[in-house]
Amino acid sequence: MKHIIAVNASPRRNWNTAALVRAAAEGAQAAGASAEVIDLYTLGKFSGCISCFGCKTEKNRGRCVCTDALSEVLDKIRSSDGLIIGTPNYLGEATAGFRALYERLIFQYITYNTESPNCNEHHIPVLFIMTSNASDEAYQPGGSYQDLVRKYQGTLSSFIGPTDVLIAGDTKQVEDYSRYSWTFFDPDSKYIRHDNVFPGKIALAKELGGKLTEGGYID
Repeated sequence: MKHIIAVNASPRRNWNTAALVRAAAEGAQAAGASAEVIDLYTLGKFSGCISCFGCKTEKNRGRCVCTDALSEVLDKIRSSDGLIIGTPNYLGEATAGFRALYERLIFQYITYNTESPNCNEHHIPVLFIMTSNASDEAYQPGGSYQDLVRKYQGTLSSFIGPTDVLIAGDTKQVEDYSRYSWTFFDPDSKYIRHDNVFPGKIALAKELGGKLTEGGYID
């Protein structure tokens, strides 16, 4: 049985990103795999790469030697058959928690060797999920965040395995907008979109999660 690791890199355990990550995990399970969901922000203390270069030594080649709450997560990903990882867009970037895991996950495999730049021999399919206040169009060609997503997709594809992307834009941030003086948003349109569009994103997440078990992807 294939085993999928699903990482929610949002500090919110029950909102948009978490819901999509869990839906993708459910899709993998429905396709016959086992899946473990990890809420990154519930773990103990961890950091991004500390540039110790321990992973560049022959003894620890391709393995991060920094010991903290991410160590077990990296081990689980290393032995898994697929990775689901989701993050909201905060200030035009992934969350700090995502970045910490991303740095540790990728840097351990970089060899600085022109002939073989990647020492990862266990390539697995990846589903990268990003949620956002910005519209879906902002992530399409010519949009403000096209390059952001392309960067992560390209690096994950190069060092971990072929990576598909799911974007959920214009998300509902809170249950009750009346508590805040946010004139930038139209609460009614947020509620309507969440009720009418977000369920389709959940369905797509399940479908893409199932595809991880097949090694196939949806264009």
